[in-house]
Amino acid sequence: MTRRHFLTTAAAFAVTQSQAATPRLKIGQIGTTHAHASGKMMSMRGLPELWEVVGIVSPDGTSSATYQGLPVLTEAELLAMPDVKAVAVETQIEDSCATAQRCLAAGKHIHLDKPGAIDHAEFKTMRLDAEKRGLTVQMGYMLRYNPAFELLFQAVHEGWLGEITEIDAAMGKLAEAGARRQIGALPGGGFFELACHVTDAVVKLLGKPKSVHAFSTPTTADGVKDNQMAVLEYAKATAVIRCNHADPFGGPRRRFNVTGTMGTFEIAPLESGRISLSLTKARGTYKKGTQSITLEVPKDRYVGEFTDLAKVVRGEKQLDWDATHDIAVHETVLRGAGVWH
Repeated sequence: MTRRHFLTTAAAFAVTQSQAATPRLKIGQIGTTHAHASGKMMSMRGLPELWEVVGIVSPDGTSSATYQGLPVLTEAELLAMPDVKAVAVETQIEDSCATAQRCLAAGKHIHLDKPGAIDHAEFKTMRLDAEKRGLTVQMGYMLRYNPAFELLFQAVHEGWLGEITEIDAAMGKLAEAGARRQIGALPGGGFFELACHVTDAVVKLLGKPKSVHAFSTPTTADGVKDNQMAVLEYAKATAVIRCNHADPFGGPRRRFNVTGTMGTFEIAPLESGRISLSLTKARGTYKKGTQSITLEVPKDRYVGEFTDLAKVVRGEKQLDWDATHDIAVHETVLRGAGVWH
């Protein structure tokens, strides 16, 4: 055996041993009707070194290629598997919280897609129960692991922008007939279903607001809440969140702007990785003045969620968003959607 062959063989053996020491975690998915369901499944199956997907619970059936080759299980069968560590809940919103509660009762960690529940009391009870059981509920807010938002969270945490005085955010799109029917069936309309993503980021930065003022101006006679705005009041700041489902350029116009006493940080479009950063003094590698930054954004927007969840389930870290945060977000979303005062 040559020295090179020996080193190559030893390295391969070390990798094999490392993989054996950290076996894949088993996970299943309940539901295929949430808007993010197929994307979440693609992300889990795209991380075979971390997750083994044991099957799908799909009472309504599915013909999507995303789920091909997976066993179709009943919920009882999935939850009875002792080696399944986590479950992704991707049901319709009205069923999601009750489903999550059953997963917790079975001792499973949860990835629960947004916004988690229609009723706040039900959501709060479930979220606190998870804490008591020592189980994780990872909410599926898709901006949490976006590199631009991760840099924003760091900038605010380290005081780059000084004291925050305002946040301006918009998350809209042009909803087709099917989407309009779906948001029309929700008490909170489009804001509840979509603006929850940016609400989660606002609460991450400023905490629970002292008051919320909701506005709804439907664009058509069907009364669907497709054009909404919420103003969140804080002691020394305001945050304005717009959600317009009648905007033909809603995607490109999605943005998140934070202004403080020492700088501003704008992300536009929302998931582009493009940032405009203005600072009154240099911070790390960023200069005083205004600069444009472009960060590489993963093609799979959900890969960060399931990579982080694996670390949490293995006990390597705690999730950065706790029950207090998630409960505050859910309440703020309901208030912003105008269904709870």
